Amino acid sequence: MADTRPNVLFVLTDQERYDCHVPESSVDKEPEPPVETEAMDRLSRQGARFEHAVTPISICSSARASLLTGQFPHSHGMINNCHEDDAILANLPPGIPTFSEALADAGYDLTYTGKWHVGRDATPEEYGFSYLGGSDRHHDDIDEAFREYRRERGTPLEEVDFEDEIYTGDDPRDSSEGTFVAAKSPIDVEDTRAWFLAERTIEALEAHVEGATASNVGDESTGEGKRGDGGPFFHRTDFYGPHHPYVVPEPYASVYDPDEIEPPESYAETFDGKPRVHENYLAYRGVEGFDWELWAEALAKYWGFVTLIDEQLGRILAALEDLELAEETVAVHASDHGDFVGGHRQFNKGPLMYDDTYRIPLQVRWPGVTEPGSVRREPVHLHDLAPTFLEIGNVDVPDSFDARSLVPLLEGDDAPADWPESTFSQYHGDEFGLYSQRMVRTERYKYVYNGPDVDELYDLEVDPPELRNLIDHPEYANVRRTMRERLIAWMDETADPNRGWVPEILRRAD
Repeated sequence: MADTRPNVLFVLTDQERYDCHVPESSVDKEPEPPVETEAMDRLSRQGARFEHAVTPISICSSARASLLTGQFPHSHGMINNCHEDDAILANLPPGIPTFSEALADAGYDLTYTGKWHVGRDATPEEYGFSYLGGSDRHHDDIDEAFREYRRERGTPLEEVDFEDEIYTGDDPRDSSEGTFVAAKSPIDVEDTRAWFLAERTIEALEAHVEGATASNVGDESTGEGKRGDGGPFFHRTDFYGPHHPYVVPEPYASVYDPDEIEPPESYAETFDGKPRVHENYLAYRGVEGFDWELWAEALAKYWGFVTLIDEQLGRILAALEDLELAEETVAVHASDHGDFVGGHRQFNKGPLMYDDTYRIPLQVRWPGVTEPGSVRREPVHLHDLAPTFLEIGNVDVPDSFDARSLVPLLEGDDAPADWPESTFSQYHGDEFGLYSQRMVRTERYKYVYNGPDVDELYDLEVDPPELRNLIDHPEYANVRRTMRERLIAWMDETADPNRGWVPEILRRAD
């Protein structure tokens, strides 16, 4: 009997803000999208868009490990980036079930290209995928496929001279200090990693059609894989952007005019009533002296990067059509987390649980199942995709998953009666050091528990940019109490290790 389970194409971007491509049909309080994202918008028109999707944590390795395991970071243990010297874990602990291994065991042919960042030593090959290249040295050092591609094209990475460079530090034009923020690259678009990853993805789709891609589901005793037999495939493409440095070639470097970019409302941040670490992070990240003119220049490059990636996604979606795969393939786009790019005057991410970095884009096109143009307002997590992929593939979800399948929502049903009314996120520190945070978010309110400092409470309906901390406002006492109880419930449900003492402290505070 033929296997009729759908294929899955999963495209994950790196540090893409949720507000880059909110369609015009969105809720009134959200502005028209500032960025040209034709392919992403098409996915929204042809499938479902999730209005309130969040990442479980705004750290690359941690979020990606959650996506793989269906667990919150405090459960899988990879609570900060694996490539840094201060990494708590260099690799995921062995034995944790992953959605990819379960799909591979169930007969899916899994392929992967692009960023990994879920372990220094363990690679996608050890989690059911055939890895097709495209990593970079800073995060993974899995292979040199992209470097070889550039050498063959005559544009080695080391020989490129950038223009309009921006760096953090006292002198934003001085490459001798600080972090590389943005620049224009003189290369052709075909020389970019984004183009390369799209090309590898299209090649993988073609190979899947031919039934000739190694599936990495072989004899465990020999480690040998078997050839694909034409069954369903799961392909994952992880783009390396729009994570900084925001380096793009023309026309993307100039498509957005910095002089026409207005500061976001959150740029008016004063840090009044906020945790001290928020203002400290300006100096730590080296952007204390950045003015809006400089941020606008960086943001223009960031938006150009998003458009560049969107056009590569468009190439991939076109290939699905050309290969007559679109109607039998579930296409998913999400981001691991967002990016400040000047929001709250900040750069990158950190112990600041604003929507800039915790709210993410999430779109799913499932032909014949999902109503085109549907918008789901239920609160969902990035790692809810793990059980979703398994249910799509008719595979049992492991008991270890701290996540819920989105399939009922994709089928157009009302949310199950027990669907949570909030999301739960956390932060444990990165290179700055350990800093315990927990966040619970509903459609209207956000509460952040900050272990070493003042907590935060925001009314997102009246204060979307999260400028006013209402934690001590007497008129919000009941809201604060309710949100803290929601947080405690999440901590209990997910066996958060801090549940042994935090609930008592919060209840005493109220």
